[in-house]
Amino acid sequence: MTKKLLFATTILMVFAFGAFAADITGKWTGQVQGRQGAQDITLNLKADGAKLTGTVIGGGGGRRGGGGGGAAQPREISDGKVDGNNFSFTVKTEAGGQTRTTTYTGTLAGEELKIKQTRQGQNGEQTSEFTAKRSAT
Repeated sequence: MTKKLLFATTILMVFAFGAFAADITGKWTGQVQGRQGAQDITLNLKADGAKLTGTVIGGGGGRRGGGGGGAAQPREISDGKVDGNNFSFTVKTEAGGQTRTTTYTGTLAGEELKIKQTRQGQNGEQTSEFTAKRSAT
């Protein structure tokens, strides 16, 4: 009887934690340090089970239009994954005939994303960390 009760309690706890798991789906905004100072960044994310899709605008993930003018354009994320409160994805940007890949990894903590951004630069790998907050709009 004790084993059955322990098993049933364990199953209920697993479902309870799953029901209260935070959802990464939504719009997130923050600032990431770049060569020209702080850059605004917006992440529009959608989780579907372990799969993560969406776009990144700014912060190296969405470059300005040709000639340096215009608004930053959204870039599709790829290889997006969610594992509990951890997530990862990549953004590929075409510039000067080259494809540059930026990797994002992080954790969801309440209404904040703690993010590490890594990309290959002219002087090797460049890494920056920033926090994005859930946007009300």
